[in-house]
Amino acid sequence: MSAAPASPYGTLPAAPPAATRKPVSLPRLREMHAQGEKITMLTAYDATFAAVADAAGVECILVGDSLGMVCQGLGSTVGVTLEAMRHHTDCVARGLRRAQATAWLIADLPFGSYHESREQALRSATVLMQAGAHMVKLEGGGWTTDTVYFLVERGIPVCAHLGLTPQTVHALGGYRVQGRGEEAAATLRSQAHALQDAGAAMLVLEMVPAALSAALTAELTHCATIGIGAGAGAAGQVLVLHDMLGMNLGKMPKFVHNFMAEAHSVQGAMQAYVRAVKDGSFPVDALHAW
Repeated sequence: MSAAPASPYGTLPAAPPAATRKPVSLPRLREMHAQGEKITMLTAYDATFAAVADAAGVECILVGDSLGMVCQGLGSTVGVTLEAMRHHTDCVARGLRRAQATAWLIADLPFGSYHESREQALRSATVLMQAGAHMVKLEGGGWTTDTVYFLVERGIPVCAHLGLTPQTVHALGGYRVQGRGEEAAATLRSQAHALQDAGAAMLVLEMVPAALSAALTAELTHCATIGIGAGAGAAGQVLVLHDMLGMNLGKMPKFVHNFMAEAHSVQGAMQAYVRAVKDGSFPVDALHAW
């Protein structure tokens, strides 16, 4: 049997056993952010992949509404329901519990589940938290700031999301880079600071210029930025699981690296991803400079 291909990220040591790792908590994530240690995040939608990601050393598991495309075959995230998010969050949470996992579990609030009022957002967040989520994520700035404050005040950790927001892809005119130009950058910067002030502990920056992402990362001292197509300067990175395993059914985003191509197993690919994010070799800004 031939040997597995060598990884460009060097030898990949096995992640420490779960029993020797401390559970990832909000204080731990804040500590990592303060110390400049990169935070790793991957999506997962079922018990097995969530447990494998945790064993590979991924700190944050995101049950993303991207499940609409990769699991349900939808054309966008807009059709994903709160019940679908509850179901997949429950599956992931049970998998993590069975594996005695340490990862921090985040779940997306789907389209239409928080747009009506703060109270609707609280009811929707309660559904996902009771299914096992440790934090909820919502998209957009401006109008969401009050909702973030309302949830955080009631003990629900929140991850915000700016830049390309897939739930509003139709209003944005497609999957396009956001924050280009002085006016657009100023708006995004203002929204990011408002979300931090409202209590958001994390902020996903999707498809924004690397320079803007790096600047916001330096400015937001109490809110860790998580980049996806936003350069290496963010405090952490997130990828859709299927993308980083090379299983995208559509056009692969150019900021994605297929970690499975150099690995001998799914866990090996995830370990390569963790190692590359930690040492700063992924992402490569020159490959997707906006």
